[in-house]
Amino acid sequence: MAPASSQPEEKFLQAETLWDMGRLYADLASAKREKLTPTEKEHLRGLLLGLGPKEIAQELCKGVGGVRVALCSLYRYLEALRDLPEGEVNSRTAIYVLDEAGYKLSAPRTAPTSAAAQAGGEFDRSQPTLDNPEIRSRSEPSSSLHFPASIVISHSNQNESIGLAQQLSHALKAAGHQLLTLEERYASPMDWQPIDTVLEHCDYWILLLAPQSAVSEMVTEEVRRARELHDAHPGHKPMILPIRVGFSLDVRLNHNLRGYLHGFQQWVWRSPADTSLLLQELLRLIAEAQPSVTDLTTQALPTALIAVDDPDLPPLPVAEPELPWGQVNLVSAFYVERPPIEARCYETIIKPGALIRIKAPRQMGKTSLMSRILYQGEQQNYVTLPLSFQLADRAIFADLDKFLRWFCASVGLGLQLPNKLKDYWDDIFGSKVNCKAYFEQYLLKEIDSPLVLGLDEVDRVFEHRQIAEDFLGLLRAWHEEAKNREIWQKLRLVVVHSTEVYVPLDNNQSPFNVGLPIELPEFSPDQVQDLAARHGLNWRSRQIQQLMTLVGGHPYLVRVALYHIAKQDMTLEQLLRAAPTEAGPYNDHLRRHLWSLEQYPDLAAALAKTVAATEPVRLEATQAFKLHSMGLVHLNGNNVSLRYELYRQYFRDRMLTT
Repeated sequence: MAPASSQPEEKFLQAETLWDMGRLYADLASAKREKLTPTEKEHLRGLLLGLGPKEIAQELCKGVGGVRVALCSLYRYLEALRDLPEGEVNSRTAIYVLDEAGYKLSAPRTAPTSAAAQAGGEFDRSQPTLDNPEIRSRSEPSSSLHFPASIVISHSNQNESIGLAQQLSHALKAAGHQLLTLEERYASPMDWQPIDTVLEHCDYWILLLAPQSAVSEMVTEEVRRARELHDAHPGHKPMILPIRVGFSLDVRLNHNLRGYLHGFQQWVWRSPADTSLLLQELLRLIAEAQPSVTDLTTQALPTALIAVDDPDLPPLPVAEPELPWGQVNLVSAFYVERPPIEARCYETIIKPGALIRIKAPRQMGKTSLMSRILYQGEQQNYVTLPLSFQLADRAIFADLDKFLRWFCASVGLGLQLPNKLKDYWDDIFGSKVNCKAYFEQYLLKEIDSPLVLGLDEVDRVFEHRQIAEDFLGLLRAWHEEAKNREIWQKLRLVVVHSTEVYVPLDNNQSPFNVGLPIELPEFSPDQVQDLAARHGLNWRSRQIQQLMTLVGGHPYLVRVALYHIAKQDMTLEQLLRAAPTEAGPYNDHLRRHLWSLEQYPDLAAALAKTVAATEPVRLEATQAFKLHSMGLVHLNGNNVSLRYELYRQYFRDRMLTT
């Protein structure tokens, strides 16, 4: 017996069932003037399965920055092959370029044999598949089918779902239906259609939910819009057909997604063995239903594949209460949106040269919002990079040149690109010109898609006036460059800060009077009640009012209270009594504020003045700004007032003499 091969398993082999890879490898070798490496072939197959750099990197267990750089060379070979200008091919257009060139097979061929089924949905050939004559016969148009249905399939670019989507699409097309894969609308700017347009014109939406897509905010937003269209349409279209790919109904979806899918039956696809049965049920449902039917949401589908949620059962909390600390995780059930802020940010970040400015006091959710904006960029296959100025050592702020060198090197490090500061830094031009050249001629050129750069804790820069004036002016200049130059349209900025900008800047040089301004508000009573429900608390308006009298709608303070009450550490009444004391749940939060004030006696005296007052008081501007950035006071025109009753009770006992 021959020894087992020790070669690593090849990835993305399913592409060979859809594309003429042998001819493509040979033609690209001619364009490159040498054979493609195994890694280049692997990356190419990933692209042809509709995967972006991030998904390819995850599947290959590689750094996404290194994959992006490697893909850039592959794009150049494709451009040479098709005689296209540089920059024409990227991760989203490669499929379309090669499809137009005739490399896509007219019909899928049998999948190549491999040691294991490939990620992306390759099926075990020992199981019934759509190539089985028995299954094909079931795919023929039924005599009871009075119309060709318009069907949209969504797989969210998840490996677990792509192969299943392709199998279902092929069979449903064979049955005479019109098919569109939702993700295809992002692949080509020329073919792009708004989500509303796609969903408004379809009869059925087959929603494939892999574990990752089930917590995606983009998927949640798409389902929200589909549900709105379904409820408003007289024929209840589109009919949503959710299919869980690889995870059971015991695993709860996020709170919002569960609410939007409430009342719709759900399938569970566990393995390729389920594919034929799933297809039978889909074909039967579509064949028997008519567009005018108004009660599709309750239609029974008696099959072992389907588990029906009780339509009378309201959504329940999706997770154990989380002790709030720092950024709210992307998959957390306890992130509360503040409409229309998130939607506006998501719309803005896809615009060339976008600039979003997020301002709010500490612990109001700025970084959590920034992370979600960056996540939306990732869903568009953009390069995303968060950079906090808290990471910069104090010595970095010694002078502008050192600071800008650190800034350029940090961005390059985040992109996993070699440090080439020596090649682009020339003292004769000055630091700002050198920094601009480093981005324009190196960093932005090395990536094939837009870069969303999230700058957090920008307040740190405000403390150094000379650096702040030049650096903030530089950000404004880059934003203006995007109006005229394509290279700068790739850069999208998200600037996050707590304080008012008390650095004097020329109106034509400040980035704080352009772009989309976002000032995060506190939670409303309805949002606090919703958050309480997510913690499993059935509160009435009186209890909401009691908590908000103490801590307002401050996201962090509200969540701390709900966490301890949900965990049964204390009742609401006990929390209200203990809150301003050293034994209460806010002990660390309050002591940190007290410690900070003790470092700056002038701020402590200013706050003491505010605590003692029953009306808003006038403070020196810088003091007011700093106390506001700490979240201790409200700004009321030129005056300030204490932010919460919690602070009044705590600081009154520690700052005011009897």
